[in-house]
Amino acid sequence: MTTTAVRSIQTRSVSRRAWLITTLLFLFMLLNFADKAVLGFAGVHIQRDLGISPQQFGLLQSSFFWFFAVGAIVLGALSSRISLRWLLSGLMLVWVLTMIPLLGTVSFGVLLASRIILGFAEGPAAALATHCVQSWFPARKRGVPLGITTSGAAVGPLLAAPIMTWVIATWSWHAAFGVLIVAGSLWALAWLAFGKDAPEEILQEASSEDHSPTNSPLVDISLRTLLTSGTVIGVGLLLFFSYWSTTLKVAWLPVYLSDGLGYDTLTTGRLIMIPYAVAAVASMTVGLISNKLIARGASRRVARGYLAGGLIVIAGLAMAGFATLAAGWPQIVLITVAFSANTAAYVVAFAAIGDVVHPRKRGTVLGCIVAFYSMAGIIAPLLLGYLVGNAADKISGYQQGFMITGVLMAVGGAAATLLVRPDLDVAKFAKQSAKQALPTSR
Repeated sequence: MTTTAVRSIQTRSVSRRAWLITTLLFLFMLLNFADKAVLGFAGVHIQRDLGISPQQFGLLQSSFFWFFAVGAIVLGALSSRISLRWLLSGLMLVWVLTMIPLLGTVSFGVLLASRIILGFAEGPAAALATHCVQSWFPARKRGVPLGITTSGAAVGPLLAAPIMTWVIATWSWHAAFGVLIVAGSLWALAWLAFGKDAPEEILQEASSEDHSPTNSPLVDISLRTLLTSGTVIGVGLLLFFSYWSTTLKVAWLPVYLSDGLGYDTLTTGRLIMIPYAVAAVASMTVGLISNKLIARGASRRVARGYLAGGLIVIAGLAMAGFATLAAGWPQIVLITVAFSANTAAYVVAFAAIGDVVHPRKRGTVLGCIVAFYSMAGIIAPLLLGYLVGNAADKISGYQQGFMITGVLMAVGGAAATLLVRPDLDVAKFAKQSAKQALPTSR
């Protein structure tokens, strides 16, 4: 067998492994968001069973993010020291263990503690998943696998909506956590069997194909320089505004549909599937569009920054719009746009980080970004719970909360977009690295 034939077989083998890793990471993100969403699906039942107020339910949802940032930074930093095979399977095991106490009758305090620990363990999930999938693909091919991985965040609640609402309506919200425990355990076993880090030759190839307009490869610049660059700051802000919406979708949208608009549990489960389904398709489509724009010569400022920022602005305007409408299909259409366009933005926003950050520091930078935007997860459910609990009537509280979010996303998203300039930042990093490499004159 010739050397060329051997290399061809090796390339096909690596390609199959890369797509298998992508599939497993898609399922990882699916479970990550399914267990976030189940509390929202069971929100009305939990408030009734535990006798808690909307403010307390908002506190419960917010508690998930109290140590989310700490987990994102601390556990994300371990990716440079511990193999992702062991790190991700270990995280999933912790997720499972935190849900076991919820199988039976619990107090508000136990449920609160469970969510705090789960939030810490889930903090680095998005950063590690996107870092891992990017390491298996060069920049020109990352859009689609990143889209698939990110779409797990939409598909998780999409599948959980009909399944979990049926389980909750048929048995109880405790049983819903039992389903997640089984699914998480099976994933951990599959990842231990098939998951692995990208081989060194793949990492080198991916890094060497990340180019600036002058065809300079990515340089391993200091962490401080990366975290203060326009692209990293801009992406962090874009994802902060996007995650504010994502948190409300997971924590409060099911409760809004049932408690605010009067839909029953099963109807809520069906309606909630619509924005998640559109978000899943949009995530994969936007990744493909971004890749094609770059292939046709568009700058990464357009293909990453403008595209991501535009989606967040559109989502914000749609949210402000549905807050003014009465229940009905026109409102459902705007709800769908509001809670799907922002999800699609994650794909190109994360890809922008891959465009400017060397693989050696990508996991750490992504962890810091996740830590920053997770702050929105603390504020958003608390604010909406406060507004609903203190309004003259619940529906006006919901309307005020969603209106505030919509305006924040539209205005903040437009401003943050101006900072995302991957091509310029890569060129600056290359010049700075070249200067540092020059011998010091005496």
